[in-house]
Amino acid sequence: MAELYLTELALSHFRSHRRAAVALDGRPVAIWGPNGAGKTNLIEAVSLFSPGRGLRRAAAEEMARRPESLGWRLSGILRSLYQLHEVEIRAEGGASRQVKIDGKAAAQVALGRIARVLWLVPSMDRLWIEGAEGRRRFLDRMTLSFFPGHADVSLAYDKAMRERNRLLKDMVRDGHWYVALERQMAEAGAEIMWNRTRALAMIAEATRAAETAFPAPDLAMVHPEGDLPEGAEDLRVALSEGRARDLAAGRTLIGAHRVDMEAHWAAKGIAARDASTGEQKALLISLILANARGLARDFGAPPILLLDEVAAHLDAGRRAALYDEICALGAQAWMTGTGPELFSDLGPRAQYLEVTESGGESAVAEREAP
Repeated sequence: MAELYLTELALSHFRSHRRAAVALDGRPVAIWGPNGAGKTNLIEAVSLFSPGRGLRRAAAEEMARRPESLGWRLSGILRSLYQLHEVEIRAEGGASRQVKIDGKAAAQVALGRIARVLWLVPSMDRLWIEGAEGRRRFLDRMTLSFFPGHADVSLAYDKAMRERNRLLKDMVRDGHWYVALERQMAEAGAEIMWNRTRALAMIAEATRAAETAFPAPDLAMVHPEGDLPEGAEDLRVALSEGRARDLAAGRTLIGAHRVDMEAHWAAKGIAARDASTGEQKALLISLILANARGLARDFGAPPILLLDEVAAHLDAGRRAALYDEICALGAQAWMTGTGPELFSDLGPRAQYLEVTESGGESAVAEREAP
């Protein structure tokens, strides 16, 4: 199988890191250090090697090291499907991010053609019990990992919906103003739903085919209005016929933007939201691993994984099982924890970095296996 990993990573004035540079060989990367040292900042930098706003969903100016606020720069050498790519990402003077791939300016979505990056961070632990927006975002990140073009069609859908919602709020009743927008929403919405459906099918297939120590989730999409019409024309008709109700609400009530994702623990027959905190975490890990296995088959290489503080929430047996599955997959997984003892089961199968902080500045040092 082909490989996907960073062989070099350099940070300049990014978050708490004034300067940092690491050389990598494709093995998992175990990162330890005290809380607040800058471990998550390091893996956030890696998350920006994929389309979107990264694992914190932060604006470009928020990532600049303070108090300098000079802007920031990331660079890396990415080994992807037997090729090496030089990637540079920077933001200066409060401007949005700029991307270069192999020395040429590129759109952020172009990163999705050469890299796949998945992450699991502590803020996602409440995914199953909080609002639908977080689950929908999670669903779209999974879908984007399989279909990079999902980002463009989602932007087109959101743009048309915002314009339609503006008409609704202004109580515009002349149907001629809505026709083109509803056609655009319907065409983009049908593609979004088709992408999501295919992504869930690929994850389900990867789940069935795997032997794993983590509980297998069954996933399904639901809409508060019932079954969402299939196909662009049916969606267009639904939007047109729902216009009066949407005018009363001041917003669009039907469409891909209101879809939720449900998960059930297949073996126990319970909804994810009813599982214990530890079980919900295990379900999330299982889902990330299934996504990774599906990508290994579809993309041709396992994705880069970012697992922030994941080891602290697992008992020793599940922790060792997670490491075994990551190594069997062949993924470059960046994992953080507060101490080296959390990674002792990895032994020589991983590289080790210690992150420390002094005077508001983070430092990264290579270490031997614990």
